[in-house]
Amino acid sequence: MLGWLGGAAALGATTRLALAQDEQPSEAAVLHDPDIPVAGNPEGDIAIVEWSDYQCPYCRKLEPELRQVVQDDAKVRLVWKDWPILGPVSVVAARMALAAKYQGKYGEAHDAMIGLNSKLTEPKIDEALAAAGVDVDRAKRDLAANEKAINAILARNNEQAEGLGFRGTPSFIVGKFRVPGTLTMDEFAQVIADARKAKAAN
Repeated sequence: MLGWLGGAAALGATTRLALAQDEQPSEAAVLHDPDIPVAGNPEGDIAIVEWSDYQCPYCRKLEPELRQVVQDDAKVRLVWKDWPILGPVSVVAARMALAAKYQGKYGEAHDAMIGLNSKLTEPKIDEALAAAGVDVDRAKRDLAANEKAINAILARNNEQAEGLGFRGTPSFIVGKFRVPGTLTMDEFAQVIADARKAKAAN
């Protein structure tokens, strides 16, 4: 089991989470769940793991800067953890995004829904996905066929977030640093640098 640090060095927090070791998710479960969508460099030396909700205004605001950070640093692996905690429509959106993965369109679905500036409804979800090139009818069929697996992913994401002590979205792991809340591009760059230093020191 991994003893996740309580915060990023750039933010001045170095205490470990006050959780028993067996309550925290393992490093492998958080960083290398084979069912979780990944962007950036799949072989990157540092992972940014984001727990987000498509209805979270902070997630929406942060998304362009996060993607710029990943684009600017060719060695970062971005791991998307759907954590729908803001109501039933959030769950619908997360399930549809994960269903789109079966047609190789998770990234398009994610970008379409996180990029909306209005309150989500099921018709708006369908409209946004269709506009992004997702076959919505197929996604719904794939969701029905793979419902158990998709629900299991969401359950794992939730258990990990709770095990790491996260209280809301967005929340991040950068390397082995726990970062609850939003960061600026400069702060992300500093945390990534700190994570690399910590990795090199081990």
